[in-house]
Amino acid sequence: MINSSDLKRGVLLDIDKAPWQVVDCSFQTPSARGASTLTKIKIKNLKTGQVLSKTYRGGEMLETADCERRSIQYLYKEMDQFVFMDQENYEQFSLPAETIGDAQGYLLDGLSLRSLLYNGQVINIELPNTVDLVVADTAPAIKGATAQAQLKKAIMETGLEVMVPSYLTTGEKIRIDTRDGRFVSRVNE
Repeated sequence: MINSSDLKRGVLLDIDKAPWQVVDCSFQTPSARGASTLTKIKIKNLKTGQVLSKTYRGGEMLETADCERRSIQYLYKEMDQFVFMDQENYEQFSLPAETIGDAQGYLLDGLSLRSLLYNGQVINIELPNTVDLVVADTAPAIKGATAQAQLKKAIMETGLEVMVPSYLTTGEKIRIDTRDGRFVSRVNE
């Protein structure tokens, strides 16, 4: 159980016998005397992908989802299924493209990440905060671009489209933040 005033982004809740993850959370204090703080959350159903907005009064207790996280490794894509291997028992399992969603653009063979299990069944994956990818295609570098903060489109080796600084060229390895899809830095090897 968790107090509604202790909610934050990423917390897993059990609502109507289904796992939901808090996507966004804000607190509002009414100006009336004696009024309790309101917690407004946006939650996503981890099985169906449905997104809802809910409001709770301060002090309300909510049921947390009984989920387990395990280390896994991405192996390959077969048709519209993504195949992974559990790092603890070496069993392979697959998830459909709809479940993976936007995370598809960050998956490289051999990538280590975590799976989210609900009642012993894998329902989703959690990416690392950053992933290193090679720029497959982008416009040529612009002379003097380091002095200006201009961005250009780049297509990564996985097909992901990212806005990058204009001094980057095709073939360079860069670090991307998986939470918002932004360029973080060059990767020097």
